[in-house]
Amino acid sequence: MPMTSTAAPPRDACATLRGRDLLSIRDLTREELVGLMTLAVDVRREPSRYAGALRGKTLATIFEKPSLRTRVSFHVAAHQLGGHALDLAPQEIGLGVREPIADVARTLERMVSGIMIRTFAHDLVVQLAAAATIPVVNGLTDFSHPCQALADYLTMLEVKGRLKGLRLAFVGDGNNVANSLIFGAALLGVDMRIAAPTGYEPAPGVLAWARRHQTANGIACRVVRSPEEAVDGADVVYTDTWVSMGQEAEAEERRRAFAGYQVTEALFDLAAPGAIFMHCLPARRGEEVAAGVIDSPQSVVFQQAENRLHSEKALLVALMG
Repeated sequence: MPMTSTAAPPRDACATLRGRDLLSIRDLTREELVGLMTLAVDVRREPSRYAGALRGKTLATIFEKPSLRTRVSFHVAAHQLGGHALDLAPQEIGLGVREPIADVARTLERMVSGIMIRTFAHDLVVQLAAAATIPVVNGLTDFSHPCQALADYLTMLEVKGRLKGLRLAFVGDGNNVANSLIFGAALLGVDMRIAAPTGYEPAPGVLAWARRHQTANGIACRVVRSPEEAVDGADVVYTDTWVSMGQEAEAEERRRAFAGYQVTEALFDLAAPGAIFMHCLPARRGEEVAAGVIDSPQSVVFQQAENRLHSEKALLVALMG
């Protein structure tokens, strides 16, 4: 599939990523982000070319949050690239509790080739990456979900055939997924509108970063109150759960705040002809999205899920291959 929305990246666009960390999409340049998607397309198209890319290498995976897609995709990715994934339970490590984060990092770097961590506090991942000399990948924190955004933009490109100028509507909580999509939108020239209730907008620093980086692309990334305003004419409509892991105590308060922000059939009908629906999953039908939307032919949520595998294979090749 051609990268019709952007100028062709240099063949060595991913060479600058070798040995680096990926904690946030904002760690990447536009060329590196496009390069990763280009590599993901090639990995998916010709998997045999990359079958030995991680031969003899081990990826340590740390899950302090439950996981389906992140765990399976990274483990399968390492295996299909000829490497090995070693799952480390949080109670076995006790990051920052049983022993200092820096000691864990300095131990692992002598035995494995990379670390993927899915946790709560973003600062924990920052500290781990600062102490380790091997690549550290953020599998999810309360601030950022770069692997999800990478798969999301790959999916948009596959389905819509372009990214630059695409209109993306995000309806709901300005959370880690929204943050990562905003960073990607600014780099890729995607026109993004976020509909969020008062108090649940993306952090000011996230929007400020996007404003600084979106100028060259001539696009906008703005917050609106009305879901209808965000979705009107959108090519992609995206939402996420209202109550994420660790927010269970706020569940009822959040449901009240997000009343009126469900992606219903009527709201989705305001989008552009041929629009697609996206959700990073898990989804709560009847809460943030109507079953008639997420289970419709316009929904690409399982294509998104599959693309976690292809995009993460590309990421591991670039960082560790």
